Amino acid sequence: MKNPPMAYENVPFLNSEHCRPVRLQLEYLHPEVMMQKEKIKSTIVLFGSARIPAPENSAACKNRKLAELTPFYEEARKLARMVSTTCQTSHECEYVIITGGGGGVMEAGNRGAHDVGCKSISLNITLPHEQKPNPYVTEELCFQFHYFSMRKMHFMLRAKAVCIFPGGFGTFDELFEALTLIQTGKVEPMPVVLVGSEYWKRIVDWNYMAECGLIGPNDLNLITFCDTAEEAWKAINSFYASAG
Repeated sequence: MKNPPMAYENVPFLNSEHCRPVRLQLEYLHPEVMMQKEKIKSTIVLFGSARIPAPENSAACKNRKLAELTPFYEEARKLARMVSTTCQTSHECEYVIITGGGGGVMEAGNRGAHDVGCKSISLNITLPHEQKPNPYVTEELCFQFHYFSMRKMHFMLRAKAVCIFPGGFGTFDELFEALTLIQTGKVEPMPVVLVGSEYWKRIVDWNYMAECGLIGPNDLNLITFCDTAEEAWKAINSFYASAG
């Protein structure tokens, strides 16, 4: 009889229901260890639709309305360039762009950092329709998750701002998660910047929520609307200038 495998080498056992707590620990530990190794001190979270095409692909987009959102790809890319060149200096890794790692706006964020030779992070998730990491992520900072809960935690652990471009269900999930954590004091106050004011004000009637008493009037101050990368970066800097 052969010697049985060590428990940590027994893949079927590690994938079993009994080992779910261990897998959750690993999904926390691996990204944390790597971010410490890469000296990631703080991040800017960048969310938005994976479906928004890059300018070079917009002509092939069959949905006209979706193709019209292409400028947001460029604004996300520009914002990532601005943040990265400003904050990744003298080997300091502050305000590192972190995305969901897929295409569209997420690709634009990683691409912008890549354009200027800076690091960026991606937190990919296994989905029924597999999402491949985009090619612009720093290889050592590209992570794959099974559990949404662990992925969400890593998005917010080092976050100093959340910048959200037009998106669908996943984008809304992350937006309201961030707002809830800030509203309830579970994380430190930080700017939540919604890029694309027309989209965000049309898609959600924020003032009506407050009028109904479902959120407090001051909760509206948690959100900043803007339309360009320059405005988004100015909003982040203004937040910390006034807070300091």
